Amino acid sequence: MAPPPLAHATPLLPSPSSRRPTLRADILMPPPTCSELCAEAAAAGAGEGGHQVRATARRDVRSVCGKPEYVRACCEASLRRLGVDCIDLYYQHRIDTTIPIEDTIGELKKLVEEGKVRYIGLSEASPDTIRRAHAVHPITAVQMEWSLWSRDIEPEIVPLCRELGIGIVAYSPIGRGFFGGRGVTEPVSAESFLNGIPRFAAENLEKNKQIYLKIEELANKHQCSPAQLALAWVLHQGDDVVPIPGTTKIKNLDANIDALKVKLTDEDLKEIGSQIREEDVAGGRQYASFEHATWKYADTPKKQS
Repeated sequence: MAPPPLAHATPLLPSPSSRRPTLRADILMPPPTCSELCAEAAAAGAGEGGHQVRATARRDVRSVCGKPEYVRACCEASLRRLGVDCIDLYYQHRIDTTIPIEDTIGELKKLVEEGKVRYIGLSEASPDTIRRAHAVHPITAVQMEWSLWSRDIEPEIVPLCRELGIGIVAYSPIGRGFFGGRGVTEPVSAESFLNGIPRFAAENLEKNKQIYLKIEELANKHQCSPAQLALAWVLHQGDDVVPIPGTTKIKNLDANIDALKVKLTDEDLKEIGSQIREEDVAGGRQYASFEHATWKYADTPKKQS
């Protein structure tokens, strides 16, 4: 059954006729070198349709600030460094649990009214935070980890987003490369950040290899790669779901695009979901030191009247 149409969400990808990059940024102050690179990319693509620039603005991934003055400072700094007048989709990328969400979204609402931001997004927000934020100003997108082995948002977050008409941006849809063979058919380098994620710890990875063997078998049935099947599964969760797989290799980018050709029936989705189960996964999905920044711990204080 198709999900309900989005009441407030805007398409997260530019139309083919667009002549301007689609800019997405996050509230976490970027180091100048990162922003300068983003600005150069934006300038380079400004005359060509279909380009996207996303400023991943973070000073310290463990430091989150949702104070109104900080929100405004980050936005205006991003606008200045990117050399644009407006950011299309601006995320609060992780939730400040010391500040009422109404204060943070209230300032973002002012930025929308001033024409500096078009649409507002949240990332790793709890159900209560999403609902309260949406009451201040419509939320266009909620970014959450969603893949065959990370499905904890399905009972609460997904139904809530659909009730409110919020698009879902699924990050790590290929399981941080696991469904592409990372840690199974190819080693995890000693320098890789994956070594800090429990699911990629040696003792857990040995158990999780069984999951990879299952999806490999299913992928052979659908005449695609395991990574393509994992991505296709996310794509088939609804028209309101936009997966954002990351890669540094052109061949993987091409393969990800080809995942759009994989067509799955309701029976296929049921079979895949029954074979690849989150409860069979060994280890958590986040660094132990970053677990507190996930949606399960993202409630904020009540706004005092």
